[in-house]
Amino acid sequence: MSIIRIEKMNFYAFHGCFAEEREIGTRFRVDVAMKVDTLKAEKSDDINDTVNYLEVYQVVKKQMMIPSHLLEHVARRIGEAVIAHFPDVESITVKVSKLNPPLGGQMDCVSVEVETTR
Repeated sequence: MSIIRIEKMNFYAFHGCFAEEREIGTRFRVDVAMKVDTLKAEKSDDINDTVNYLEVYQVVKKQMMIPSHLLEHVARRIGEAVIAHFPDVESITVKVSKLNPPLGGQMDCVSVEVETTR
């Protein structure tokens, strides 16, 4: 079993509990770590024998464009969509970070990490 990671995907999206967040939007970062049996691809050197990173990115991007109130909801949706689309993914950990959140203080981000298994 291997871990395939796609890290620091950046999106501008409209997630948040405040109306302003859903209207103006902000920047988000998404990291995914997928447990996948890559033995066949390790031997064949064929992209068809593994999870296509570009296709995973497209699934994540599509989910990020659907506004939600909570990062927990976004992360769960991404995990379920990847599991549904890629039968070789045994489990996925999705971390969604809201950059510069409106919390009245200075911080880089707030993050939620959710694990989804088949």
